[in-house]
Amino acid sequence: MYRVLSPAMLVAAGLALGAPAHAEDQPFADRIADTRAALEEAGYQFSLTYIGEGFSNVSGGVSNGAAYTGRLDLGTTIDLEKAMGWTGATFHANMYQIHGDGLSRSYVGNLFLVSGVESLPAMRLYEFWIEQKLLGGKLSVRVGQQGSDVEFIDSQYDDIFINSALGWPGIVGTILPAGGPSPPLAVPGIRFKANLSDRITAYLALFDGSASPPQGTDDPQILNAHGLNFRVNDPPWWIGQLKYKFEIGESRLPATITGGAWYHVGSFADQRFSADGLSLADPDSSGDTRWLRRDNGIFMVYEQLLARARPDADKGVAFFMRASVSPSDRNLISTYVDGGFLFTGFSETYPDDRFGIAAIYARISDAARALDRDTQIFTGTPYPIRDYEAILEITYQHVVNPNFTMQPMFQYIAHPGGGAVDPNDPTQTHRIKDSVVFGMRTILSY
Repeated sequence: MYRVLSPAMLVAAGLALGAPAHAEDQPFADRIADTRAALEEAGYQFSLTYIGEGFSNVSGGVSNGAAYTGRLDLGTTIDLEKAMGWTGATFHANMYQIHGDGLSRSYVGNLFLVSGVESLPAMRLYEFWIEQKLLGGKLSVRVGQQGSDVEFIDSQYDDIFINSALGWPGIVGTILPAGGPSPPLAVPGIRFKANLSDRITAYLALFDGSASPPQGTDDPQILNAHGLNFRVNDPPWWIGQLKYKFEIGESRLPATITGGAWYHVGSFADQRFSADGLSLADPDSSGDTRWLRRDNGIFMVYEQLLARARPDADKGVAFFMRASVSPSDRNLISTYVDGGFLFTGFSETYPDDRFGIAAIYARISDAARALDRDTQIFTGTPYPIRDYEAILEITYQHVVNPNFTMQPMFQYIAHPGGGAVDPNDPTQTHRIKDSVVFGMRTILSY
């Protein structure tokens, strides 16, 4: 039998279940908690998360300065089996309200944003999907607008870090159209997840290839201002991976290794040559883009708990590493590696506090480097040859209470923009200086 609750019925039910006969004797917070528990029992979950962060570029970069960024995330997840009798189905949607400035955009000039929250101010829909579980839960199919960053090329130990590249890997976020399906832009797609055994899980997804119309000079976030484009006609993007879980040593420390690949059917700009076959730096070239069909990448992820904080705990010292490569001729970045350590569970007073240290290295492709050499030749100047961007992040997440955390952070960014020319240098011969960033993130959740 179907049980569909209207918003009015939800509120009425929540108030009735959340307010006892002597409601005035029960604290307001307890009544709210009771209301929420009643809604969850009926299959309705709601979430609110506000991330507020203030960061300062104290040295290097394009210029020194500070910026504040905030993102309110409102979401709902509905168990459709409880709510209306649809066995094995779940609905999820969430939206962002983003405000403030971006430190990378305004002060640093790096490829990988200081924060994964940094984006243009907007009110936008992010995810909007339905997932159906089949074969006793061994297979799940998700259809709708969704991101790929939570399940693909991901480690369970990287979510503490603030730099955007330590969430959705910097190589795919840089070379895919509109950055690929990751915050703040999701895309329509279909994802299959199959539990092949207790140890092996397979993932395969087909996404629309771009979250925005052809970019031109406009930012994709402007072209898809509210996340409502629902594009389905762009050349598609495929991604698949196999994840294998195992244990190491007598302590049976859990570890996972993941391998996979992606394939984009669209066209990508040649990093060195124009349509007439001459270098883009050659004054005699047409300057028109030479387009190359299709793009691809392979990747791996390794993660392991190295030591337990206590014999019976899943917390302790953990390690992760991710690596990916893509063709040089059509991508700004051809090789990417990141990795880090996570420490948690060592304090009895603050058992949920976490400390992390991670590093990122991204190599500028041979074709892009060759273009810079061509520029040196044709201009007769010591124009900088881009080589890499590297980042060190150190952060500590203190759980003040279950609803509030504070997280100081330090980042050192070497060769921002991959060693790009400083836009403030009229001679076009000096790189952007290495950047030093300090700041604080706060997270309020309910």
